[in-house]
Order: sequence, then structure tokens, then C-alpha cells
Amino acid sequence: MNNLAILSIFTVRQHKMIEKAPQPTRDDTTIPLMVKLQSAGLLASIQNDYLYWDKIKYKTQEHKPEELWNAVKLDRYLKSNTIKFGNYSFTYVITDYMQRALHQFDLHIGGNLSSNIGIAETDKTKFVISSIMEEAISSSQMEGANTTRKKAKELIQKEQKPKTRSEQMIMNNFITMKHIVQHKNEAITPENILYIHKLISNRTLTDDKDEGMFRDHDEVFVVDHINSEVVHTPPSKNELDTLIKDLCSFCNNDTANFIHPIVKGCIVHFMIGWIHPFTDGNGRTARALFYWFLLKQGYWLAEYLSVSRIIKDTKGQYEKAYLYTEQDDNDLSYFITYHIKTMEKAFDALKVYINRKQKEVFQAAKFLKIPNVNDRMAQILKILYDDSERIFNTKEIESRFDISNFTARSDLKALVDLGFLEIIQVNKKKQNFIKSKDFDKILKGNKL
Repeated sequence: MNNLAILSIFTVRQHKMIEKAPQPTRDDTTIPLMVKLQSAGLLASIQNDYLYWDKIKYKTQEHKPEELWNAVKLDRYLKSNTIKFGNYSFTYVITDYMQRALHQFDLHIGGNLSSNIGIAETDKTKFVISSIMEEAISSSQMEGANTTRKKAKELIQKEQKPKTRSEQMIMNNFITMKHIVQHKNEAITPENILYIHKLISNRTLTDDKDEGMFRDHDEVFVVDHINSEVVHTPPSKNELDTLIKDLCSFCNNDTANFIHPIVKGCIVHFMIGWIHPFTDGNGRTARALFYWFLLKQGYWLAEYLSVSRIIKDTKGQYEKAYLYTEQDDNDLSYFITYHIKTMEKAFDALKVYINRKQKEVFQAAKFLKIPNVNDRMAQILKILYDDSERIFNTKEIESRFDISNFTARSDLKALVDLGFLEIIQVNKKKQNFIKSKDFDKILKGNKL
């Protein structure tokens, strides 16, 4: 068996391995230098960005790079926390940047929409229904799914049967995200992790027998595709049982020392990638479990944050965060810092998305003046007004507005009766709906 998990480690221009940092040492100058750097604010700047040796060595010309590295590492050592999975130890540091960001997440990713991003609870579905789709599409594209965002959305909205592996990956991710939302309060167990992998990898692996199964071999490596050099060798298959059980315990139980839930979620994400328990689909499963853990902890707005879209756009940094952690004695702070930054960007993107949706609803409001037109129908009319070639079906309306099949059919039939839509009979059962030839005339008649 020759299953090789390929990770494109370097997407940046300089295709070379990360430089190994010098072994830190301490002498009589290390503590004074650390105190001096603290006073000057340079140490806080380095730690908040959680820079690695390859960046730190250029930070100042006043001190030798090795001396600066020694001071930085001593500060991290004094503030570090240790956790264990199986026989492996990992450390992490909670920086000032992390604490500020985590405080903001606590304020805004819990609670209710009216206090967080400026819309009423009753409008929740209307404004954020497509966010799960965004996550499903981006997470799949990161792993090689090759399709446009528009086609991917049509696939999901119209519940079309996937025709390619790329389409199957996207549909799998969407189904998985919906499953997680429905089962978010369940314990994270090895069996549930396997089921998540089965959902997310359905009909996308080389061997169908690998779906929902931990690997039974050690021929899985993470390599730099430029020079085929192995950059990470996952733990042996014989260690998977212990590592996964420890990870589940970490998810479900309180640790001896308190770890902020979002930090724990970042660690869960990292560990699935690091353990690499599957022959393929580890990245998609890791991101899915991150969402599950945050939802389980009450961060309900995480459901609508498309973290994978940000990761996809910064994939080089994502991969380096893994490499820095492993290169620097399993210091998870590199990955945690990166992940928190992606969450900030994802939250900012969600606010922009909400504002855009609010404007769309405001623009659609004029169609509500038409007698017998409800809010959903007004939005459909707005779409047709902007895109006269648009084709609707019942499944898409169900998905778009999160309504029943009966309600979707009723809305479309009402628009047909009002003269705005025409029916195209696809087959004996299926119908499509298009803009009628009288659409503009009827609008004028309603003085719109």
C-alpha cells in the first residue's frame, strides 16, 4: 500500500524549508535583555505576532540574533503551559493579543444577533443561510475541489446530484456541517469522529473502504511537493487509539488548568492534522471538528463564520503555522495565533456580508408594496429584477430561505398567479420558474 498524503507546504515564492532555529541558551545577559525588551515594547510585539526565528533574527540590529532569540524563548518558557496527548507533550503561551481577541469573541460570537452584529433574532435565517455553504465550498477547494463558487452554490441550493469528485466533496462538506449543527451537543467520541469522516469523505477517496476508518498503516506522510521532502511523519497507527481517546477527553472534559474554549478548539484543529488519523480527508475533518467543538461550547455564531475561506486565501501561512509549531518543540502558539487571526477576519467578513444582505432586503422592500407579496417573494422579485436570466426551482427556494417544500411551492405558485413567473416543465415531476414576459409591465402597473 502506498497512500501518500500530500500537503503543498510552500505556496510562497521562496520554495525552501523553514530554517531550523538555534538551540536557545541562557547566560548572565539573557534575563537583563528580556527585561530591556519588555520595557521597550519590542518583546510584546514579537510575542503578540508570535514570530519564529526566521523573522525574529531581523528584528533588531542592536543585539545579536541569537541573543534576541534566547530572550524571546526564555519569556515564552516562563509563560508556557503544557498539555499531553499520548506520549507527546505540547506547550502554548497565552499572549496579550490572544486575550484581547478572545475577549472580543466572548462578547460577539455568543449572545444574540441583535447585540452582536446589528440585526434582529427573527432575521437570523434570512441573513446567514448561505454561510454554511461558504464554509463547505472553501473547505473543499482547499483540498483540491475544482469548481467555481457560483456553480458550487447552485449545486447545493438546487440539491443537484454531484457529477464529479469536486462536486461530491462540496456536497459532503455541506451535509457534514448541517449534521454538526444538528448534533452539536453530543459528546465528541472516536465513533462520532469516524462518522464525521465518513460523511465528509463519502465517494471521494481512492478506496471506499477508508471512509470512516482510521488508517491501519504508517505509509502516510506530509511532504513538500516542490522537492518531495517529508516535513511531517504522523504518529504510528499503533498510537492512534490512545491519541484519539486523549483528544476526545480533552474535548469533553475540563483540563486541570483552565484553557479558553476557543484556544481548545484551535488545538483540536491542529491535533487532527498532526495525528493524521486518516489516509485522506484529515484537513476537512479537522476543520469540521473545530466548528463542532465551538458550537458545543455555546459559540453559536461560529456556525456562520467561514474560517476555511480565510484559510484558503492564506494557505501558505496556515501550513507554516503547522511547520513552526513542529519545528519549535511543539509550541502550539504559532498555530493558535494564526487561527485566532483567521477568526477575526472571518467575523469581519460576516459583518460585511450581513450589511450587504441588509441592503438587499432594504432594496427588496419596495416589492412588498405589491398586494399579496410576502417578504420571501419580494426577495425573489428583486433577484429577477437584477438578473432576468435567473432560473429557480423549488429546492433552491427551500434552501435559500430555509422553508418547507410546501411553503416554497406556495410562494412560487403565487408569483406565477400574479404574472411575475412562468413555469417550464422539465419532466413529469420537475418544474423550473423563469421571469415572465409581462414582468416589467406588471411592475409598472404597480408603480414600481
